[in-house]
Amino acid sequence: MSTLTIASIQTSLNWIDKEANLAVFDDKMAHIDTAVDLILLPETFATGFAIQLDCAEPENGEVLNWMIAQAKLTSAVIAGSVLVQQGDKKANRFYWVWPNGEVKFYDKRHLFCLGKEGEFVKAGEQREVFTLNGFRILPQVCYDLRFPVFQRSRDDYDVMINVANWPAARRKVWDTLLMARAMENQCYVIGVNRVGDDGNGVAHSGGSAVYDFKGDTLAKAKDNENSVLITTLDKEPLEQFKQSFPAHLDADGFSLDC
Repeated sequence: MSTLTIASIQTSLNWIDKEANLAVFDDKMAHIDTAVDLILLPETFATGFAIQLDCAEPENGEVLNWMIAQAKLTSAVIAGSVLVQQGDKKANRFYWVWPNGEVKFYDKRHLFCLGKEGEFVKAGEQREVFTLNGFRILPQVCYDLRFPVFQRSRDDYDVMINVANWPAARRKVWDTLLMARAMENQCYVIGVNRVGDDGNGVAHSGGSAVYDFKGDTLAKAKDNENSVLITTLDKEPLEQFKQSFPAHLDADGFSLDC
């Protein structure tokens, strides 16, 4: 059976300072001393969650080109979200970049109305599933975590990834829903959050973690600390569990309008 080794980078972010942020990630990736298949970065890792400011990338901008170069250098898929210009708005775009330069993406579907994200960001219209080492992977971004219908597995993915700028004030929700999504969808769940205050004074405590299909914690970063979490997932225990407890066979039928 397949395995998948992931490096999840939990770090503070410099407010709208791409050069400084990319330098931080350059350094952290250079010090990963284990062969990994996938490197995960937080939501809006190049700028912070600066949706109201003029800091979006063009379609093939500097940050994407940096991701392409890093994927080639590390021989790993690099993934994380970037603000990308879309007409008079932006997309909160989860890029998935292969070592051979191939690029796929998922645009954040659920926009945070309390933070007026919808005034500045265009909602994604398509649910995506990527494949790596035989694992089917559902990418999600931050606020998406609150919407279980969109994330409901129809036995079409094995791993859910959520990259976030999730505030410390709502940290209990983050921890609880990551575990819940793992249990209800019988999948591995990886959450990658930032730490530190952003440019609006919003505090982030981290909580980057990996949960198995029973909601058990496989790995968890220390709160309020910069760290790189290395985790290896094994597909065989997941398949065995789903065969012994095939709850997905009793799921309600439904369809999505995207």
